[in-house]
Amino acid sequence: MNGVSKGIRKVEIALKWDPSPAGQPPTDLDIVAGTYLADDPHGEPSYLVHFDSRSPDGTIYLNRDSKDGKGFGWDEVLTVELDRLDARYARVVVGVVIQQRPARRTFVSVVNPSLRIREGYTDLAQDDFGGVLGATAATVAEFRRDESGVWEFHPGVTGFEDDPATFTRAMGAAQRP
Repeated sequence: MNGVSKGIRKVEIALKWDPSPAGQPPTDLDIVAGTYLADDPHGEPSYLVHFDSRSPDGTIYLNRDSKDGKGFGWDEVLTVELDRLDARYARVVVGVVIQQRPARRTFVSVVNPSLRIREGYTDLAQDDFGGVLGATAATVAEFRRDESGVWEFHPGVTGFEDDPATFTRAMGAAQRP
C-alpha cells in the first residue's frame, strides 16, 4: 500500500425500488457479488454472495434483503470489506439481478429503481438503471486490487439479458481492463 492513498476499504452497495402496482406480481431485485482470484481475474467467480449467503470469511454480506420493494429506505444492502479480503483475490464485481418469476421482467418494468454505492458517508456512485432499461440484470461496480494491494473502484452499469444463473457466471468476464 502506498502512503498517498489507502484506496477503497469498506463499501456499501444499496438498492431500492417501489413495490409493483396493485394486482401485479411483486418485483424482486437482488444484489450479487462475485470474487475473482488474482491468477484468473476474468474467469469463473471463486464464490458468489447473494440472498441467503455470505462470503466464507465474512467480508461480504447482505445486511438487508427484500422480495418486493416494500422496505423502508434501501431495500437491499450489501457490505464489502475489501481491506479484509484475502490477498489471493484481485477483483470483486457487483451486480443486480431481477428475479424472473413469475414473469420475465426488465429494468423498464421496475418502478423507481435506485442504486447507491458509498464508502462511509461519501457517495461513490448513484444510478437509476435508465441506461439499461431492456436488461434483466446489470453489473454496477467493479473493485480491482492494484499491484501495491490498494483497492480501486471502477463504476459503470452494464446491462445483460441473461437468466440469473447465466448472469452470475458471465458478469466478471464482461468488464475487462
